[in-house]
Amino acid sequence: MRMLPVLLSSVLAAGPVVVVNPGFEKDTEGWTFTAGTGVATNMPHGGAKLIYLDAGPGRSVSQTITVPAAGTYSVSAWIATGGAGGTFTVLRGGTPVQTLTLPSRSTYSRYTISDVAVGEGDRLGIVFGSGSGWVNVDDVMISPGAKASPTVSSSNPKIVEMFGWAKAKAGSWVHQDGVPGLLDVDERQPGGTGEGVYTPSYWAGYANRSGYYSRDFAHQLAGAHILGLAAENKNMLRSFARSASEEHKYYPVWALNFDASTYLSIDYRSPTNFVREVPATFELVEKANQAFRWSGDRAYVDDPVFWDYYKHATNEFVALHDGQLPNGVAEGTGRGIFQGAASYNEVSGEPLAEAGDAIGSQYQAHNALAALALDKGDLALAHAQAKRARAVKEYFNKTWSVKQGGEDLVRAYTVDGTPLTGFGKENSWFMPMKGIIDAGPRNDAYLDFVDAEATGAGRPRNVEALTYLPDTFFRHNRAGTAWKWMQDVYDQREARHVNSRQGLNGDYPEVPFTLVSQTVEGLMGIQPDAPRRTVATQSRLPADIGWLEVADVPVGSGKVTVRHDGAVSSTFTNKGSSPVFWDARFAGKHRWLEVNGHRFPGIPQVIDGVTYTVAKVPVRAGGTATVKIAS
Repeated sequence: MRMLPVLLSSVLAAGPVVVVNPGFEKDTEGWTFTAGTGVATNMPHGGAKLIYLDAGPGRSVSQTITVPAAGTYSVSAWIATGGAGGTFTVLRGGTPVQTLTLPSRSTYSRYTISDVAVGEGDRLGIVFGSGSGWVNVDDVMISPGAKASPTVSSSNPKIVEMFGWAKAKAGSWVHQDGVPGLLDVDERQPGGTGEGVYTPSYWAGYANRSGYYSRDFAHQLAGAHILGLAAENKNMLRSFARSASEEHKYYPVWALNFDASTYLSIDYRSPTNFVREVPATFELVEKANQAFRWSGDRAYVDDPVFWDYYKHATNEFVALHDGQLPNGVAEGTGRGIFQGAASYNEVSGEPLAEAGDAIGSQYQAHNALAALALDKGDLALAHAQAKRARAVKEYFNKTWSVKQGGEDLVRAYTVDGTPLTGFGKENSWFMPMKGIIDAGPRNDAYLDFVDAEATGAGRPRNVEALTYLPDTFFRHNRAGTAWKWMQDVYDQREARHVNSRQGLNGDYPEVPFTLVSQTVEGLMGIQPDAPRRTVATQSRLPADIGWLEVADVPVGSGKVTVRHDGAVSSTFTNKGSSPVFWDARFAGKHRWLEVNGHRFPGIPQVIDGVTYTVAKVPVRAGGTATVKIAS
């Protein structure tokens, strides 16, 4: 297997809280069993073994761990039950911190007890108790407690419930730095191929595989930052950037193990035979810029591993993969995911050379590098990449997306140059999501088309595909439609995932991470630029959310709290130690805005072809400001 250098920081860091034998592959080692319990092989969640508790009172399986360092931790386990009344308890010093009473559910589900505070030397106990039917348990995991804990309050209780669920569920997918864990776990080799040392990372992909995927990671990055996972984001993104070598023709690998070093073997066979999809190459550039805007971390512009990746992705990668239909648009081969797919839509069966999600992502990658180059001080590169972005968008709207003799928008081309229209799932909705379609009636009609198709016959079967739809509609200020899709995804959390090995929809990591970001970036319209100490906001509240406040959102080295009352009033609190410049945006043209009780002329601003009225307000450290539309 191809290897990358091990990150020594993970080895040198303070020791993690380690569960002995978390998957029960070593039989009873580390655990205490009462009568009526044991290790079995009949129905494991992962690996070859699990523990069982027979029906009836008083049976338990437990482990006690001495905590090496003070902190907060979350404890998770996959549990299936044949009857109600079983229990999952976490104790501190022998005293229960929290007990979950389990329902009757024969499908494995992931249960979590979140943010248990412990001191150095404390005894952390994990206990599974019996109920009215059998209880099966597997794959116990301890995650670090929340590094950031934004909170939501609102006139609408559903968004409060949704955000609380998503925050806790997303936090349960985070790995401790330095914890030992299995490598190359997948459905073919559930016991993996050995053990490694995990680095700061989180699950982004199928829960039955021991790695994170570029596509999932790109979509989860913003939610992860909002939950305080900036270090994890940088570590994971850097691992993808390192993998995009000349030998790989500047494709990043599709997935890595949680050691951030070894390529996940189910998706990587050799340097010429590994899963790769064109949009991911470009999305990782866009997401690096997004991570920089949220965190202000100069590594995103100063680290040569990142910088080389951005330049190769937007230059050599495009040149190397533009041979079948030469036009400056990166292509796939049309020969499947192991030879390079043009689109994230893996199930269409179409031999695609170019796809809407790829060209849309390429457009945003050029924009992202232009912005990053500006912060790096490379004005020539910033100008060149901005010019390329404009050229790609113009080519898309005037030529690429136009089918001669028809009005339907083209969403892909096959390897023989045949244009495809109709609904292509990802290669359809990514085009408006990436903002490559010019604002106006054509874009509006296509958004209507996407919503109708995804609601009807074109609805994707996998929930993780649906998680993109809120982002698509929020970008175009269709708050009601975006909120509808957020609720749709959330309401499916107890349904079985289309991949039976995955379990429930709510146990797919992309679901909670994206609901977090869609609340903050979508409904609240929070758009940070930490390097410039600027935060823009825009209310995108639907009619049934009268007001919404998100508190303690991490931006740069500080935190902000934002409240929207409908679409007419916004309040911003700077909880950092330095001044922040707030761009309070309101859709449409408004002659006057009221800033902290004083009337000022509104500043018109056109963003992506849409007109806004903006107030630019400096907010001191610890200060609060309110901007309203004035009549």
